[in-house]
Amino acid sequence: MDWIYEPWPWYVAGPLIALTMFILLFAGKQFGMSSNLRTACAAMGAGRAASFFKFDWKAERWNLMVVLGAVIGGFIASNYMSANVVEINAQVARQLATDYGITSANKAYLPPEIFANDTIFTPFNFFLLLIGGFLVGFGARYAGGCTSGHAISGLSNLQLPSLIAVIGFFVGGMVMIYFLYPLIF
Repeated sequence: MDWIYEPWPWYVAGPLIALTMFILLFAGKQFGMSSNLRTACAAMGAGRAASFFKFDWKAERWNLMVVLGAVIGGFIASNYMSANVVEINAQVARQLATDYGITSANKAYLPPEIFANDTIFTPFNFFLLLIGGFLVGFGARYAGGCTSGHAISGLSNLQLPSLIAVIGFFVGGMVMIYFLYPLIF
């Protein structure tokens, strides 16, 4: 039964993603989590607070199934199909321990040194999460979609703006990890 804890190989996951994209393309739909979350916010009445959420969300209710599927699928995968351990390179684990004090590498998905309840609710970490969440949300809207929308849906449709956005996501991630993260922590 150990096979259930193994990641799906690329030759299974890749074609499934391609099949999903083909079905969405054939149905005239585009995939992306930020648009799904926008629909969820509109369904919960966010249109009363911001005009961005004032649209006919019922025409996009299939997006709500994607959000629901992501939540249920994540729960099933993490509780029944995963050992909840990320195997990372030993050199990276040593670097995390020496440079950042993260000694839980290869033991947990989310390092408790950063994400434990007593750590996450310190004023500094809470402020960072709040600002980070705002920047991610703002960036997704400013870029016209999120990483999954541009990288999966946009690139599969050969959209140049999605290619530019994906390059920007990677450059931004590298700047964060190599320059800003060491300054913050």
